[in-house]
Amino acid sequence: MATPYSDNVTELAPSVFGNTAAPVVRNIGLSDLRDALRLGWEDFKAVPSHAVILCVIYPILGIVIFRMVLGYSVLPLLFPLAAGFALLGPFAALGLYELSRRRERGEEPSASDALDVLRAPSFAAMLGLGTMLLTLFVVWVAVADAIYVAIFGHTPAASIPNFAMRVLTTPEGWALIVVGCGVGFLFAVVALCVSVVSFPLMLDRHASAIDAIRTSVRAVIKNPVAMATWGVIVAALLILGSLPAFVGLAVVLPVLGHATWHLYRKVVTPDPNAPLGYSHPPKGRRYAADFPANLFPWSREREP
Repeated sequence: MATPYSDNVTELAPSVFGNTAAPVVRNIGLSDLRDALRLGWEDFKAVPSHAVILCVIYPILGIVIFRMVLGYSVLPLLFPLAAGFALLGPFAALGLYELSRRRERGEEPSASDALDVLRAPSFAAMLGLGTMLLTLFVVWVAVADAIYVAIFGHTPAASIPNFAMRVLTTPEGWALIVVGCGVGFLFAVVALCVSVVSFPLMLDRHASAIDAIRTSVRAVIKNPVAMATWGVIVAALLILGSLPAFVGLAVVLPVLGHATWHLYRKVVTPDPNAPLGYSHPPKGRRYAADFPANLFPWSREREP
């Protein structure tokens, strides 16, 4: 399935990207964002069951978080947990990128194809960047808790109506909203800069995490308005998907995941020499004396 992409290429980085030149970053506009969302929706309609299966963990975890917050009287952390959890979205959507990648080549992907990312040569780099986003999420929750304690102290909210009244009708609550949203905005900017196209790039070109982050930052610097708008779109859709009880995320997250792949295609010029798939390493003869070392093939030197 051929997909049109803009050709307004304006930059070629002189640095080295693996064994080839660094990716070319394009200028994009708001129309490209709309098209990415449209293509993401088409991908979701083509493989809705696969996408929902891959993302069903999000509403489940959202409900678990909601119950945990109510049970442990940490109600003030409900919004930071729900908002900060989106920081992990780019990593969790790896399977969706693979489905969009295959549909782009005219294939009809199946659920098992989404799991091929586990065999990607750059999966270790993806896991490393995902760990960094998880760390960012944990730090955000800790900072949000510290902000609440600094403003309201350690006295827990008695109930949801009581908490809403304290936040929405008192000067302290207004200060919490302003400071919390301001600090959360900074975390969101960092996450956007390092991950907006990083994971699709690692999947597509088997790039290292450092090279992918550099390209992602270049994309944001080159397209500040478009990327800021994309961040607002993501935040707005996640808020809508969180109502009610995070159930809408089963649709919103797959669409955003697919759309992120198409956004990557619009921002970064496709590499005609990019690998099409992930081949299994050849299986040599195994001997009983190799056990248990043969359970960990990466620990053995490749035979000539």
